[in-house]
Amino acid sequence: MNFLQTLRASIVFYTCIPLGGDRELDFRGIAVYAPLVGVMIGGILGGGDYLLAILSSSKNNEIALLRACLVILAGVWLTGGLHLDGAIDTADGLAVTDPERRLQVMADSTTGAYGVIAAIAILLIKISALLSIPDARIWVLMSVSAWGRWGQLYAIEAYPYLKANGKGKFHQADIQTWQVWLVWFLLISVSLGLGFVFDRMQFAIAITALGFSFAWATGAWFNRQFGGHTGDTYGATVEWTEALTLAMIALFTAPRFTL
Repeated sequence: MNFLQTLRASIVFYTCIPLGGDRELDFRGIAVYAPLVGVMIGGILGGGDYLLAILSSSKNNEIALLRACLVILAGVWLTGGLHLDGAIDTADGLAVTDPERRLQVMADSTTGAYGVIAAIAILLIKISALLSIPDARIWVLMSVSAWGRWGQLYAIEAYPYLKANGKGKFHQADIQTWQVWLVWFLLISVSLGLGFVFDRMQFAIAITALGFSFAWATGAWFNRQFGGHTGDTYGATVEWTEALTLAMIALFTAPRFTL
């Protein structure tokens, strides 16, 4: 399967972009292209954020908050809530004290209180973090979206899949270790290259280090809790990596103050 076919399959699976013909597509190996899809999603959201900034004549806090809300919710819509749904189910599973019942609870279509709390927490963190980032938001959104999906890719290759016939099992087909680290190298190279071009190396190093750290640590944490991964925990890895990375970037770029 060539690059364009796999990329198209990845876009169809991970987003709501209407490319059509999904029944003819082979979805094996698409996780390798997920970080690239993340770059595309981040670019769309960043472009929308920039357009809203231009169209908005008001500079008050209420408009800025609305702008951040619209951008983050547009991200949920663009992905069809795929990853957020996984984060919700994962939170419900973690709420169960009996590890052997967790997968059963996660497979239940009913959303529990912990799942709702997780969704609210993720959205609030993302919105408040984006609101606090003063500039380079297109760059930031592209970076966190890419690293979140690299975290998923790493989890797919590094950890066992817990279901014999789960919906996410096909992701492990045709995934090689060298592909995971090639994507890692490309993400770092592009980010540091942008930092060099725009003379913001400290910023580039910071968002790269934060993105990689949370992407790796989140997948590892879920593996420790469940003894492996499922399609739901893949989605949770994406969402929590994005949220936590955005939060730390906001803290890193916020204006300095003294008490």
